[in-house]
Amino acid sequence: MPTFTALTTLPGKPQAEALGAAMEHLIPEPTGVGVFEMEDGSGLWEVGGYFTETPDQAGLALLASMHGAKEFAVSELPETDWVAHVRRELAPVEAGRFYVYGSHDAETVPEGRIPLLIEAAMAFGTGHHGTTLGCLKALDYLIEEGFTGAKVADIGCGTAVLAMAAARVWQGEFIASDIDEVAVEVAEANLKANGMAGAVTCLEAAGFDHPGLKAAAPYDLIFANILKGPLVALSPDLCGNLRPGGYAILSGILNEQAESVIAAYAENGTNLVHRDVIGEWTTLLLQRSV
Repeated sequence: MPTFTALTTLPGKPQAEALGAAMEHLIPEPTGVGVFEMEDGSGLWEVGGYFTETPDQAGLALLASMHGAKEFAVSELPETDWVAHVRRELAPVEAGRFYVYGSHDAETVPEGRIPLLIEAAMAFGTGHHGTTLGCLKALDYLIEEGFTGAKVADIGCGTAVLAMAAARVWQGEFIASDIDEVAVEVAEANLKANGMAGAVTCLEAAGFDHPGLKAAAPYDLIFANILKGPLVALSPDLCGNLRPGGYAILSGILNEQAESVIAAYAENGTNLVHRDVIGEWTTLLLQRSV
């Protein structure tokens, strides 16, 4: 069955959401509509629809004009087994002592590395993205420095690969949380696949808004691999839930956004210890003042 996409951009969240809602009434109907803020700092929003029939290009053109959007770019996607494709394209990832791999690469785990099995078809956080890789490298840096985390939280956990990595090397209390119910289910499935069921508590929560997260505070280490906007908004809560001398590993930050994130966290009592740039992404290691 052919699949078609129709994509456009426009400024402003309200306008983008209104256009996305209007697309739902097209005939033929889209099988899905997405509205996303672009991460390039342009202030633009992307609106896209997926169709199993050729979309009504006249209708799309009218909607674009009514909502002040660019002309829709309509494309037909080739029929592809994306899971098989991703498995072929994504080689195992080495991040210091950690080795992130899919089940199809189970025979490749090197001696002496800490293996983390994450299927590419699951959720965000396979280790291949510069943000997840940067967080794993920052964790490895802390371990090399002799740090031990007895209480660790992974906020916006995705696959929970970061919480699992910490639980592989330390004994203590580990919590992985995500605002997305599906991500929490994926996290629990990954723990089971790694023989770590029960080693990390998985919670559905927005930020630190969960009794389980509050009860375990303060933390020795908090991961937050999300995006600049949510990171800045979360800075008072995140720093408030760190013990004095504790660390935060932050990512999901475009290189040009790093200074504003550092400033927001400095206002809440943390200092920059280390930063790592991988492609267009920056990972920050911060420490709360003693």
